[in-house]
Amino acid sequence: MKRKCLEENQCPIARSLNLVGDWWTLLIIRDAFSGVRRFGDFQKQLGIAKNILSTRLKSLVEDEILKISYEVEGGHGEYLLTEKGKALLPVLVTLAQWGEAHTVWPSEGSQVVDAVNLQPLRLVQLVAQDGRVLLPDEIATKMLSSDSR
Repeated sequence: MKRKCLEENQCPIARSLNLVGDWWTLLIIRDAFSGVRRFGDFQKQLGIAKNILSTRLKSLVEDEILKISYEVEGGHGEYLLTEKGKALLPVLVTLAQWGEAHTVWPSEGSQVVDAVNLQPLRLVQLVAQDGRVLLPDEIATKMLSSDSR
């Protein structure tokens, strides 16, 4: 069954999910942040079918989240995160922190840590322009008109 396209939706969450809203895509991006670069390495790391991986990688390249670099020995391309792709890091960290708190037992799984001292990161917080940490009931959605962009 084909998914409904959300690229024209007014909600930025819906438009974002249109690009990265399935688990394989986010896991590919996660692995790209971890240094995985080649098709075979993604396939081996994820245990994903080659046809699904090929489709997801093609979409990520088309959506400019990954790019292919052929500047490596052997002529095989490597998938590299673009700036747009790298901008997904806070999303992945927030999702990981949520998962650490709500989906695994404390002694299992993995944890997002500072690579220098191996200490857990502070929880991602939502901060207002004036520096206040915001609670969920202090956040709203503002509809934009074409005049206000």
